[in-house]
Amino acid sequence: MIPIRTKDGGGDQPRSSRQAVGEAAASRVVPKPVPERQVRNAREYQIEQLRRRFSPKESTLGNGDTSFFFGLKPSDPDFAFDLDRLQCDLRVPAAYPAKSPRLLVKNTDIPRGFAINIERGWDKLVEERRGTTLLSLTNALDKKLESLLSEQKAETVTLMTFQGTKDDRGQQEPPQKQQAVASASKPPPARRPYVPDETFSRDQIAEARARRAQEVRQLEARMGRLPLYQRSGDGIVYTLPIEPKRRAMLPVGLRPVQSVQLIIPLLYPLQPLRILFNDAESKEAEPVEELFSKRAMEQKQMSLTSHVNYLAQNLHILAKQAQAHPPATAPLVEAPSVLGKQAEEAEHSATLDAHRGHLNVIPRPPEWTLDDGSEEESDSSDDAHSHGDEDEDGEGGGAAIESGSVPLPTQTVERGIAMSFPTIELYGIELLQVAVLNLSVKCARCKTLNEITDLKDIKEKSGSCRKCATPFTVRFRQELIHQNSTRAGFIDASGWTVADLLPSTFVPTCSKCSTPSQGLVSVRGETTTNVCRECHSRFTFKIPEVKFLAYAPGSDRLPPTSGPKRRQEKLGLHAGEQLPDKGTCKHYKRSYRWFRFSCCSKVFPCDRCHDEAENHINEWANRMICGYCSREQNYSVESCTFCGRSVIGKRGTGYWEGGKGTRSQVLMRRGDKRKFRRIGGGGGGDASKKKDGDAKKKDGE
Repeated sequence: MIPIRTKDGGGDQPRSSRQAVGEAAASRVVPKPVPERQVRNAREYQIEQLRRRFSPKESTLGNGDTSFFFGLKPSDPDFAFDLDRLQCDLRVPAAYPAKSPRLLVKNTDIPRGFAINIERGWDKLVEERRGTTLLSLTNALDKKLESLLSEQKAETVTLMTFQGTKDDRGQQEPPQKQQAVASASKPPPARRPYVPDETFSRDQIAEARARRAQEVRQLEARMGRLPLYQRSGDGIVYTLPIEPKRRAMLPVGLRPVQSVQLIIPLLYPLQPLRILFNDAESKEAEPVEELFSKRAMEQKQMSLTSHVNYLAQNLHILAKQAQAHPPATAPLVEAPSVLGKQAEEAEHSATLDAHRGHLNVIPRPPEWTLDDGSEEESDSSDDAHSHGDEDEDGEGGGAAIESGSVPLPTQTVERGIAMSFPTIELYGIELLQVAVLNLSVKCARCKTLNEITDLKDIKEKSGSCRKCATPFTVRFRQELIHQNSTRAGFIDASGWTVADLLPSTFVPTCSKCSTPSQGLVSVRGETTTNVCRECHSRFTFKIPEVKFLAYAPGSDRLPPTSGPKRRQEKLGLHAGEQLPDKGTCKHYKRSYRWFRFSCCSKVFPCDRCHDEAENHINEWANRMICGYCSREQNYSVESCTFCGRSVIGKRGTGYWEGGKGTRSQVLMRRGDKRKFRRIGGGGGGDASKKKDGDAKKKDGE
């Protein structure tokens, strides 16, 4: 820009920012140079650029398009996703550049919804940059790849084709032979009357979906860790391991069964529940499958876990009924009478109360007790009771408990953020509960870590972010931890996410006398041991790991499906153990900690170690890892917030301090009497003075 000065009366006026030339002359405008080869044949020229850059695999399609298959490696050194190469199938039409090129993503490790986002991003680049070469479009896609993968996953639909059961497929005959036999032996069957499909209202469908989601989650929590467990991609067919109670009493065709396919319709329980036995003969398995389906339709109040438990306990009875009666008229197994069941429960509760009066007996669900003979009834009652002890945990479901029975101690709505201790160790403890919860939370707006303390059961607490002042509310709903449940409760949050568990107060209950102990402060990675005040027995608990899982069962809105996983730095640290060399490095021998730098979210012992390993300018670290207990936390100047030890080495005071202070006479202060004292005296000192005195006396004599 050329400034213009004007003079008026010999004085200088202020400078003007007006440009001297408003627009360049048309004769001075020069178009961008274009290679002569691109002018003659733009398609071949741009394809040659792709060949030199990527060396793709070429193929010609049936419609005349040319397909180029190559791998696009992200050029961004700080690429956030764990993606080595983007497998691209670029299809260039024969009439290019008159027709636009298409891109297909062929990565199998990327969900189809994210691949659609990348393909749509390519189409948008082609529309915005008309006249750009294929290589330039590919480079632009490379720069925009991280933002495309960060977008919300596009919705997709999976189409499934069912071709009948395995037995029907195995026994099919050729169509010509079947037609010939049918025409020769018997007339064609009469047409069946048309039966319209049953319709449901919106409220019924919504209620059925909510119940199905809750019961399926219970089933997965119970069976998900077993070896034979499988789940189909559409979430309808579940392969579950089964161990029949009395395998020897089963028919020969059902004895080899080890697993069963549980088919859960999308509108369960409005639609019938079905099963298919694996490794079983169809002649003996089909009547049992139909009998189970009829019973499941009549017992709609039972959950999926209860149906599976009933099948495992009473498979031999179902098989016997299927053999005694035709499948069409097979009577359903009925639960015992109410009076008989109440009498049995009263007898069972009286027996238990005589030994341990502090226990509350919960009546067994009706499907665990069957009236099928005197000997079978007694054995079935004992086995069903032992099975019921395994089923009474927080994860499983069961038949509805009668209103007159004692309710469970915790009936928390499964909503919010679930806090659990998957590998908790309890020794001499039957119950453990979190009395006072302290958390480290992250603001949803500015991602700043805040600390929330003194959270108690049901009580709601409000606060605001210390950086952006965003308000938030939190409420903790407590649950009991025992040998069959590792969940400590639910956290209702708004405006933030849980980052870590701070030292909190736990109340254990002794397993010998069932006496609650006083509150004990513990945290992840620590082992806490104490003695019961009542029976003086020792108990111990340890929390190696804490997990926070956000979910809301029964809601129509499901959590978003995550895309490619972000890279996480695996340090291999264990809480409660020391860092290598206590976190010191060659630059700072008295710094007992590691720092997580905010510029790259990586961990280094100091800023010099960061500069040696990375090629960017370091930023202030707002997180650190203690060198004594290996716990990550907010930056603290002097000491660790978990173990309380000092993370900075202090110099000596310059005094002897009983041998624990400065021991070098060179570094010792002048005020210390040991600075000029002779160390390791030998024959000097008082002995030499005494000898000199004796010599003087002899000379005087």
